[in-house]
This record gives sequence, C-alpha cells and structure tokens, in this order.
Amino acid sequence: MNNPHKMRTGIDRVLHAFVYSMHGLRAAVRFESAFRQEAALAVVLLPAAFWLGRSWIEVALLAGSVLLVMIVELLNSAIEAVVDRVSLDLHELAKRAKDYGSAAVLMSLLWCGGIWATVAWQRWLA
Repeated sequence: MNNPHKMRTGIDRVLHAFVYSMHGLRAAVRFESAFRQEAALAVVLLPAAFWLGRSWIEVALLAGSVLLVMIVELLNSAIEAVVDRVSLDLHELAKRAKDYGSAAVLMSLLWCGGIWATVAWQRWLA
C-alpha cells in the first residue's frame, strides 16, 4: 500500500512540507507554553547574538544554541503528543519517554546558558 503523501515529488513535495512545517510551528505556539516562552526569549536573544558576538563563530554559537533549544522543545512536544495519543494511562514507559524528552530540553538549555555565559565572560570580564 502506497502512502499518497509519499508520492509527491519536486516543488510540490517541498511546498507541502513547508505548509506542514508551518502548521507545526503554529500548533507549538498555540498549545505549548514552554515553546512560547522560548520563542519570546529568542526574539530578544537572536538580535543580541549579533551584538554580543565578536566574530561570526561566536554569533553562530550564540544564535545556534537558542535555535537548538527551540528545536529540542519541538521534538519533546512531539514525543509528548505521541505518548498521549497512544494512551493517557500512567505507564512506566510513557513516563520514561516524557522524562527523556524533558531531560533533552534541560540539556539544551544548559548548553545554551553555558555558551552565552562563556561569550559574555570573554566580552566583559576577560
């Protein structure tokens, strides 16, 4: 059995993928408060990355770390949605999957904070 969505090719496939991605971003903003908070922070931090970074490498690290947090949050939200779709019953594997996703978000936040602290240290205190 062929999936009709997998039959798309070329620009048609690209356009549909883009539309689906926009639907995902819209849903994340609408339903995920953590994503909204991170997006609001990104509105401040992404321009600040160009001000704080002294080289393109520093700007890329600063901006990339912020975008990484948002990417990991989207993946975590996807995991949570799939787990909840399967069952809302409490189950050890469901808890573990959600905890892994949450830990990934925490690690991305720590990575982001570490990069920002390091660049700020180099700029003002070193």
